[in-house]
Amino acid sequence: MLSSVNGLNEVLADNHYPGRGVLWCRTGDGDTLGAYFLTGRSRASQARALRRTPESELIVAPSEARAHDHLRHYVAARQSGRWLVFGNGEQVATVAERLDSGLVPALALDGLDYEPDPPIFTPRLTVVADGRDAGQAWFGAARHSSGTRTATNRLTLQVSGLAPGEGVLMSTYRSDGHAVATGEPLAEVRIAAGNRSGLLEELWTSLPLQLRIAAAVFSPGGLAEADIRQAAPAQS
Repeated sequence: MLSSVNGLNEVLADNHYPGRGVLWCRTGDGDTLGAYFLTGRSRASQARALRRTPESELIVAPSEARAHDHLRHYVAARQSGRWLVFGNGEQVATVAERLDSGLVPALALDGLDYEPDPPIFTPRLTVVADGRDAGQAWFGAARHSSGTRTATNRLTLQVSGLAPGEGVLMSTYRSDGHAVATGEPLAEVRIAAGNRSGLLEELWTSLPLQLRIAAAVFSPGGLAEADIRQAAPAQS
């Protein structure tokens, strides 16, 4: 029993601005799933959509005509052979290409850097999930030091053996409603959802109402059938 672990809705409800986030979990029916979400405060951030491509990737794209912004528009999820890769930036494509070249997940996640967006320096969060072993995944986080050091802190976490109702969450930010800082490295969470559609509902309703942009739930090998929830696009 996960008495010391908070529920997904509690963890997100306690964070006034989670930014972008990755989740790897197992629902009550035993299905092992990945999820990705976006929240945003600025008009440019909110004017985005999460879309499937003909290649069955998930991309974060502008919801209206605008120039490409490499920090806001990127491949968010890609299937690379046996590996499902998802995360919050252009590093997803880089990690997928490394896996294609034969690197193991821990090495494919190495050498990444946080985003060049001072003063926050947004972490780059990436998950590599094994399609042959549905319970196994690697989380990578490239983070700025909490001090003045500019060298990147790179964290790699291997997760396996999730029981129904268990999950691991990473989000880019942590906010009390006033100040915004980079989020905690990770949170183990309880999942209340009994199935895939319930997980998307649980995730979506846990996000701050005014900041919701998009969320998706998917399985290894199943990006073409990803379930997506999208807020009405903002106009800028």
